[in-house]
Amino acid sequence: MTSQKIIPSIWFNRTADEAAAFYTSVFPDTTIVQTVRYPETGLLPFQEEFAGQTLTIDIDIAGTRLSLINADEHFAPNPSISFVLNFDPSVLPDAKAQLERAWEQLVDGGHVLMPLGEYPFMARYGWLADRFGVNWQLCLTDPAGDPRPFVTPQLLFVGEAPQAEAASAKYIKLFDGSRGATLPNPDVPGAVMYSDFQLAGQWFSAIDGGRDHEFSFSEGVSLLVEADGQEELDRLWAALSAVPEAEACGWCKDEFGVSWQIVPANLGELMQKPGAYSRLMGMKKIVIDDF
Repeated sequence: MTSQKIIPSIWFNRTADEAAAFYTSVFPDTTIVQTVRYPETGLLPFQEEFAGQTLTIDIDIAGTRLSLINADEHFAPNPSISFVLNFDPSVLPDAKAQLERAWEQLVDGGHVLMPLGEYPFMARYGWLADRFGVNWQLCLTDPAGDPRPFVTPQLLFVGEAPQAEAASAKYIKLFDGSRGATLPNPDVPGAVMYSDFQLAGQWFSAIDGGRDHEFSFSEGVSLLVEADGQEELDRLWAALSAVPEAEACGWCKDEFGVSWQIVPANLGELMQKPGAYSRLMGMKKIVIDDF
């Protein structure tokens, strides 16, 4: 498992443990990393049913860490943030067979957005939402191309105006990143059909999806950033929090609608202090000294 500063966090409706077990059975080289539980006391009224149960369960899929949030039905993932799975024959000798098996398992109880098949841009590709609503794009990667990790989070920007380029430029500057490939949309000025980039050494991708969609970014999938101390936390919060009413417990939302969690890297240690959970619930931006 590699160091990872930005951790995609997925909201589940009371099924995070079930989902973690499912994903470890579906994906190659996947393990459960850690489980954090709700405290027994000090919960807000809407959280009391979860006392002592799993709060988050983190999994590592071939070197990429995802955090599964065990909560209620308030939020749900949608296609605005999906996870591209690169089945690379140069890395996986039976890549096509593994892709086919993963598709069969993921589609069971889910629904298909783009059927698994051959496309002009890829020999084998499909997009689905699994039984938990999480979106996956399965790709049989061309081994002649530049290498990419098995899991790449992808942001789909929808609306009247293209936003993928502006958003990726902001994120690259903020996280000392760099650009990879960019494929402009020839029919829409300023829009991209596909682009990818690194943030703090991690690969992400982005596309402009136009206006004909009934979803947008939400807290259903957020990006958790582990900040190195209060100074970095303050800097990231100032750059990313653009919607005051969305600020709560370290969560914020940027001008593009993407939800972020800006937390200290030692949050786990801080949460061991007496009364820490109640203090966190009362914060907007996290203030380390207030623990």
